[in-house]
Amino acid sequence: MHQDIIPLYAADIHDQLKKQFAYLSGGRGGDGCPVITFPDYPAFSEIPEKEFQNVLTYLTSIPSLRDAGIGFILVIDRRQDKWTSVKASILRIAASFPGNLQLVLVLRPTGFFHRALSDIAFKFNKDEFKMKVPIIMLGSVSELQGYIDKTQLTEDLGGTLDYCHNRWLSRRTAIEGFAQKVKQTAQILQSFGTELAETELPNDVQSTSSLLATHTEKKDKMKEDIRLAVEQGDDILGSITKPVTENPEYKLNQDQLDNQTTVERLLAQLHETETAFDEFWIKHQQKLEQCLHLRNFEQNFREVKAALNIVSERLSAFTDVGKSCSHVEHILKDLANFEEKSCETIVKARMLASEGDAFIQSNHYAVDSVIPKCSELHHLCDAFTTETERRRNLLNKSLELHGLLEKSMKWCDEGIYLLASQPVDKCQSQDGAESALQEIEKFLDTGTGNKIKELNKIYREYAHILSEDLKEHVQKVFQKQESMEEMFQKRQVSLKKLAAKQTRPVQPVAPRPEAFVKSPCTSPGLQREYVSNSESSAFRRVNYRRGKSEMTELHQSRGGSTMDDEENLAVLRQHVINELIETERAYVEELLCVLEGYAAEMDNPLMAHLIPPELQNKKDILFGNMEEIYHFHNRIFLRELENYVEYPELVGRCFLDQMEDFQIYEKYCQNKPRSESLWRQFSDSVFFQECQRKLDHKLSLDSYLLKPVQRITKYQLLLKEMLKYSKNCEGAEDLQEALTSILGILKAVNDSMHQIAITGYDGNLNELGKLLMQGSFNVWTDHKKGHSKVKDLARFKPMQRHLFLHEKAVLFCKKREENGEGYEKAPSYSYKHSLNMAAVGITENVKGDVKKFEIWYNAREEVYIIQAPTPEVKATWVNEIRKVLTSQLQACREASQHRTLEQTQSLPLPASSCTSPSRNHIRNTKKMDERKADLASLEGYGTTVAPKYPEKGKASPTSPDKKAKRHEVVSDPTPFGLRGWAKTSHSLDASEENDGWSSAEDPLNSSDAEEEGGGGGEMKLTPGKYTVVTDYEKGVSEEFTVKSGDLVQLIREGEDGLWYVKNLSSGREGWIPANNLLMLIGNSKSAQSLSSSESGTASSTLSTSSSCSDSCNASSTSFSDIKG
Repeated sequence: MHQDIIPLYAADIHDQLKKQFAYLSGGRGGDGCPVITFPDYPAFSEIPEKEFQNVLTYLTSIPSLRDAGIGFILVIDRRQDKWTSVKASILRIAASFPGNLQLVLVLRPTGFFHRALSDIAFKFNKDEFKMKVPIIMLGSVSELQGYIDKTQLTEDLGGTLDYCHNRWLSRRTAIEGFAQKVKQTAQILQSFGTELAETELPNDVQSTSSLLATHTEKKDKMKEDIRLAVEQGDDILGSITKPVTENPEYKLNQDQLDNQTTVERLLAQLHETETAFDEFWIKHQQKLEQCLHLRNFEQNFREVKAALNIVSERLSAFTDVGKSCSHVEHILKDLANFEEKSCETIVKARMLASEGDAFIQSNHYAVDSVIPKCSELHHLCDAFTTETERRRNLLNKSLELHGLLEKSMKWCDEGIYLLASQPVDKCQSQDGAESALQEIEKFLDTGTGNKIKELNKIYREYAHILSEDLKEHVQKVFQKQESMEEMFQKRQVSLKKLAAKQTRPVQPVAPRPEAFVKSPCTSPGLQREYVSNSESSAFRRVNYRRGKSEMTELHQSRGGSTMDDEENLAVLRQHVINELIETERAYVEELLCVLEGYAAEMDNPLMAHLIPPELQNKKDILFGNMEEIYHFHNRIFLRELENYVEYPELVGRCFLDQMEDFQIYEKYCQNKPRSESLWRQFSDSVFFQECQRKLDHKLSLDSYLLKPVQRITKYQLLLKEMLKYSKNCEGAEDLQEALTSILGILKAVNDSMHQIAITGYDGNLNELGKLLMQGSFNVWTDHKKGHSKVKDLARFKPMQRHLFLHEKAVLFCKKREENGEGYEKAPSYSYKHSLNMAAVGITENVKGDVKKFEIWYNAREEVYIIQAPTPEVKATWVNEIRKVLTSQLQACREASQHRTLEQTQSLPLPASSCTSPSRNHIRNTKKMDERKADLASLEGYGTTVAPKYPEKGKASPTSPDKKAKRHEVVSDPTPFGLRGWAKTSHSLDASEENDGWSSAEDPLNSSDAEEEGGGGGEMKLTPGKYTVVTDYEKGVSEEFTVKSGDLVQLIREGEDGLWYVKNLSSGREGWIPANNLLMLIGNSKSAQSLSSSESGTASSTLSTSSSCSDSCNASSTSFSDIKG
């Protein structure tokens, strides 16, 4: 029956128990039977049956099963009641009591009537109670104590048992709540443990970390619940044992002892559950942490492996073994910097491998996955370290080899210097020869540690670094060394012969400085004396390079002093080319250093936090087209230069071949102001300081950004030096042309820098054609229209104007100086007005000032008087304007005569001209003079130096028929593409005072200057090219002759009325008296005679084709004729 009853808890029937119509006091009978007391309760009969059953069921469930099995003793107190109520109570209890009964003790009513009635009624109605246990009617409490000990009865029944119903009820509620808490905790821990055990481990760090955090949070909550439950149980246990604690003599009743036992059992159960959970959690947590460590390890492994692959790939790019000591040192420095940067990756990889080894030692659950990754990391780190060391060793060997080569080359250069510095006149004496021999022997003794001894040994020792280029370089150095030693041997032989001679000393006579310029031949005596030295290596190299029989004959005929001078020039040329190549290499390395150390770092994510936001995405502004410049010099120009190291006098060809590429500097220079402005804003940036620290640069970035500007200006200085030492060499013509072109590039760059500073011009400057000239002038105006007072003021008060001469217009601007630093100091130019060149005319000379000239517009409707800083600047501008006007005039004539051009057969057209060999020769030999004229014009503009051969007060117009070249960057004399005119032109005489020029529709616009006829007058010699009309064989040099029909060039006028002349037909040169020249060239105006306009003088005539005008029926037409 007890088993079938649903367990009840005090909390469920708290209100019912609180009525106290029955209670379990904790007292026991003699055999330990629990005592349930039914106190006097007036409303006993009114208690609902459900409540009555719940209370009895609950009270009978409290004692232990053993005590409940013995049976309960019921004490029914009805002393204040009636018999009828007693009977009803007994019957109700008998019918509803759920447990076993041991004994029923009833305290009958104390009233006499009801007491007697209860005795009689109980006897007669005993069978109605249906109880299997005896029911004893007691008349007093003392009788009750005969059945139950006084200590087991409460005070209301005359006992001493301490009982408080409210305390009992609250304790029962607490104990049962604690039991419920323990049960729930155990269930929750079991459920949580099942959840943890069934959880699948994630495959990434974030999920694993999140799972571990979630489980840890739940575990902490579980632990907190357990702690609170234990604290609750301890409080209950403390309240039970409190009387004993306060009074050691106090004895707990059986129910209290049972409660204590129950609470202690629950606490023990709770502790066991907590301990089991802690053990499980430790294992689970360890597994999760191992999983997290594994996922971190795997993620770090992927990152480190990718980083190792990157550094290995970059390391594999270090294949270059260098081209010089400085180059190798730069590569070694780059390798060291790379190794330093890669060190962090290697250290991280090794630490990760050590972490994996620790996993293996700690018996990680995923050991099989960790072992191969650790092995791979160790292998990659060891492979990187080994490869880095191998490449460092290769570079060290390369540095050692280049050191040997440079020591050998330096030794050879010093030897050549020694040979060149030994004076020939002192060596003619015995003592001088012996002294020179001692110097040579002393120098040769220094070769032990400087020269290459065995070439094959070098090949064997450095075989693993010898590329084809490096091997070729080694061979060249060794050949140079052998050639130098051969020169020393031959010099020793010659000196020994001189030292052994016992003849009287010969008084040396120094030749005239221009001796071999004026006359390339020497006396037979000197020629015989030099036979023993004519085979020197430097001389042989010159003969080999030139490959021309006439050059061989020329140099074989020179004496010892001429040979020594030639050797000296060869040494100087060699040093110029060495300086050019070495500085070019250094320049390329510096550009690469800037691009890798600064520009590339601006794209490096690891450096992004150091870059100011305003500087980001402005790399193109800061560095311009430096990368384009670097690729041109590294891939093309430097390699081409190195091909001329043995032929320095021919290096002009290298510049000419690459001249178009040099125009990339114009873009760089135009961007330089923006670059410098940006640098000044962020020069103190931590990013630039860090880059400079990594590169170990003493100078900041702005110094390196200036390198391209410095380099492009350096070339013209080196070319001038080379030309100075190569005047009589084969490549002199190319050197002159290269110098002219480089100066043209510098001028174009300079002009473009000024052009971009023009403000206020509404149109497109590019539509005005090429910028030819620019400069500052004083300008007066003298216009026909306008207020007279303005005209008067204009004549006396000049305006400061900066003029820009384009092919199609001339711009007048006002120069405005800017405040600031660096390029911000550069002026700007405020546009005022412009003149269309199609309606412009010029007056070359203005009376009263040799620096003035006029530019007039629309038949002198507007006149601008221009005053140049110097006469030379004026001459340059007048020449350039004349070129533009002349080319426009020819373009107009060509258009007007296009229909009749095919019918005119008197003179051939340029495309089919020069069918005769003499005319071809004329056109070829003109090239050198044209380049000299251009160079003089450019240098005169940039440095205010006069043209090379000016006539007084004049500047010559450059011929408009200049040959177009692939490298030409100077002002184009034919801006409309009309090149090739007048190649077969006739010489046209013009007045010396004919200074008016115009290309407007009416070509007759002229200045107010006086004009003179150009017919008569004595001919004056000027540098230029002329046709000889009679034979001549009596020059200062006996071998210099000219014949009728030869084309000669007058180069310069010397002393004593002599002219230095070159026979362009035979190639020979010599001095001719001026009076003889007048007789030789006469006044011939054959088709082959060239006007002196090509010589650069202002008194020249303008040549034009016979197809320029419908009225040109004669063989030539002069401007004076046209104007007439």
